[in-house]
Amino acid sequence: MDLVSGIVVFILLWWWVFFMTLPFGVKTPDQVEPGHATSAPEKPMLWRKAMIATGIATILFGFVYWIIDSKLISLDQL
Repeated sequence: MDLVSGIVVFILLWWWVFFMTLPFGVKTPDQVEPGHATSAPEKPMLWRKAMIATGIATILFGFVYWIIDSKLISLDQL
């Protein structure tokens, strides 16, 4: 896997994991201010979720890189 392919795979994995972590720990406020959505989270904790997504995406990227590098799955076999 070359550098550009690796970056693309990591970015795709990161966004995938980030979107999966968004619903965790979400609490809606009891009192909704005028002009705000009733479903808007009180404290979204985006930095924490971004760090968790980075860690999980790094582990998944290592696994994907190992699979591609060891040629367990290749385009020639498909």
